[in-house]
Amino acid sequence: MLVYTNMTANKKETIIISLGGSLVVPEQIDVEFLDYFRRAIQKYFKSKKFFIIVGGGKVCRNYMNALAEFGMKDRDREWVGIDITKLNAKVVQQIFAKNRKSVQVSGGTEPGHSTDYVAVQIAKKHRAKTIINLSNIDYVYDKNPKEFSDAKPFEQIDWKDFQKLVGDKWTPGMNAPFDPIAAKLAAKLKIKVIMINGQKFQELENFLNNKPFVGTIIQ
Repeated sequence: MLVYTNMTANKKETIIISLGGSLVVPEQIDVEFLDYFRRAIQKYFKSKKFFIIVGGGKVCRNYMNALAEFGMKDRDREWVGIDITKLNAKVVQQIFAKNRKSVQVSGGTEPGHSTDYVAVQIAKKHRAKTIINLSNIDYVYDKNPKEFSDAKPFEQIDWKDFQKLVGDKWTPGMNAPFDPIAAKLAAKLKIKVIMINGQKFQELENFLNNKPFVGTIIQ
């Protein structure tokens, strides 16, 4: 299992989480998910500091698709998407309102990439070599498992092969396991990404406890 390199005897371990917006707001705000997520994370406050970057998810894509129908330009639609990630982040921030020293929450920053890229930037700033990406699928697959029953899961995949799956271009509202621009930077920085189904909290805790977990390691 992974051993983090940014932890000292007197410093909390830094954990970067890219949290899929569709976990926070699948159709409406998922209060039950947020409650479980808060309880899962707060167990580790004594030894870890968390940076949580929240995506826009399905709601964001719905807005962006509708605005495209009315002729809004890509860059303008992306700013709308960024506003939605910030709104989602406000919700997550609120559930950790009493734990601001242990958790920092943010949304998107600028057009041209998803919140995955923001997570990589924060990992670079804090010299973290691992990002946990929480989505609503168990693994990275060779194709969309919701559309193809024969989709092949990967327990491990290198950045070169992963980039072949997602391509190298970003499009507004793109729905990929980890966005191509973020993947390119993560590969350059030699950052490892752990893909876990955020609805399965035991798998997240297994990873945080250095136990075997269900998910995909990209490195």
